[in-house]
Amino acid sequence: MRHVLGALALIVCGCGSAAAADKRVDLELVLLADASRSIDDAEIRFQRQGYGTAITDPTVLAAITQGYERRIAVIYVEWGDELSQEVVVPWTIVDGEQSAKAFAGALLKAPRRASGMNAIGSAIAVAHDLIETNAIRGHRKVIDISADSANSFGGIPIHEARAAAIADEIVINGLAVLCRVCSGPPVTYDLAAAFSRFIIGGPGSFVVTATGDDGFAEAVRKKLLLEIAVLPGGSGRQARTPRASDN
Repeated sequence: MRHVLGALALIVCGCGSAAAADKRVDLELVLLADASRSIDDAEIRFQRQGYGTAITDPTVLAAITQGYERRIAVIYVEWGDELSQEVVVPWTIVDGEQSAKAFAGALLKAPRRASGMNAIGSAIAVAHDLIETNAIRGHRKVIDISADSANSFGGIPIHEARAAAIADEIVINGLAVLCRVCSGPPVTYDLAAAFSRFIIGGPGSFVVTATGDDGFAEAVRKKLLLEIAVLPGGSGRQARTPRASDN
């Protein structure tokens, strides 16, 4: 199965970014964004804009350039069912404003391709192989998965994919998206708690909760800052971004 997933990762990723080949970076980061059937096209664009805004934020850029290598490698993948994991922007070295803006711009140009019901375990497994099969050498490796549900239907079980990634020293963080305008019904359970129990893992792993239009972009920014910075010990952390009404 790992060989099949590795081949799939290479097919989905294509040739990748030439600039990302044979580079040492502080962080290899897979942004694994929910594009399952509960997320409509407007929500897809909203999510991509949120990530684009966050990665070009001055505080995020400052954090990137303060690392040992002063650069990170990022790939943006949208996922749906067990056969639908699509690279939107291939591995890209981000080392300053220009490369960050190029990554953000590419996010908005690509069409939507992922679809189907949640297959979180399969998404994590493909992200794992995208890290293991690239030509980048990162001091740290992180899979960052966003979802509006912790349920998974078909494909690789979450616990198996999670355990395999952690065994290869990959940290899994989560962005729990409390529905903005979802195509399906919102969850009726504590989504952040479900992420903490079933999805995230590894040293310093954490969950950030996104609520509302303003809250989403801020949640992504906070999450990137936490991932770029080296977190001391601990796991299962949760952080909530405030709603506009909280201010």
